[in-house]
Amino acid sequence: MRLFLLVLLVLHAGPALASTARSFMATVTHVTDGDTVWVRPAPGGAPLQVRLQGLDPPEICQASGPQSRQALARRLLHQPVRVHAQGRDDYQRLLGRLQQGGQDVGGWLVANGWAWSQGFRRQAGPYDTLQARARKARRGLWSGPQPVLPRTFRQRNGPCHRPAR
Repeated sequence: MRLFLLVLLVLHAGPALASTARSFMATVTHVTDGDTVWVRPAPGGAPLQVRLQGLDPPEICQASGPQSRQALARRLLHQPVRVHAQGRDDYQRLLGRLQQGGQDVGGWLVANGWAWSQGFRRQAGPYDTLQARARKARRGLWSGPQPVLPRTFRQRNGPCHRPAR
């Protein structure tokens, strides 16, 4: 009976559910900032915007923001990645994680000091250990004095740009 109900739920939810919880190969075609890329699925189709989960890089107009974007672009632009999509945000971007060559790209960004590990509701972020190591080694954004959390920067200054809805 449970299986039958699950099948009905998936059929009723249709493409919306199917398009948000999946894993697929793609090629990165554009890097917007330190946590947003555009990918073209390997089977073809329209490019998709993907926002990396579990991290928060500096805003593009914030100190270390351009460097965060450049680091991600150097690593991923025109490269194959595995997208593990887990939903969509308010701007209809896919939310998920990327793997390149078997390595978690979000972990790589945090380990190199180009993003903060992002916790949720007082829970530790998935990359907290990597962040502590990057901070101790003064990598990336940790090389400068008192880096400002992107959330704090946005509260003080507003967003750098407003994504189109």
